[in-house]
Parts: sequence; structure tokens; C-alpha cells
Amino acid sequence: MGFETLKPGLILASLIYAFVGVAVFWLCFLLIDKLTPYHLWGEIVEKQNMALGLVVAAMSLGICVIIAAAIH
Repeated sequence: MGFETLKPGLILASLIYAFVGVAVFWLCFLLIDKLTPYHLWGEIVEKQNMALGLVVAAMSLGICVIIAAAIH
């Protein structure tokens, strides 16, 4: 294994896919935040709603797995 994996084109493609994945995740999170009847961030951070935090964490992992599979 040499430096074949460190080609600039491959590194650039990886960075682009990473940024696209983060952007899609952020858009999905904002969409789900708008669809729920309450403000997710306020409930989790300000009111310390642990159950909602776990649900959002599971939802986030699910979205990330879907995005990773789509990008791969």
C-alpha cells in the first residue's frame, strides 16, 4: 500500500462527499424540526428533555446511515 490513495482527486472527492452528506443531514434535521409541533433544540437543550434527545439521536443516526449508503 503506497501513496495511491493520497491522490488529490480522491481527497477532493472525499471532501465534497463529506460536505454534501453534512448538508443533506442538516437539511433533514431542519425539515424534521419544522414538522414537529415544538422546537427540538429548545426542548433538548433548554428543558433537558432526555427522552426527546434519545429519539433525535436515533433519528440522526438513521439519516446518517441512509446518506452514507446513498453516497457510497
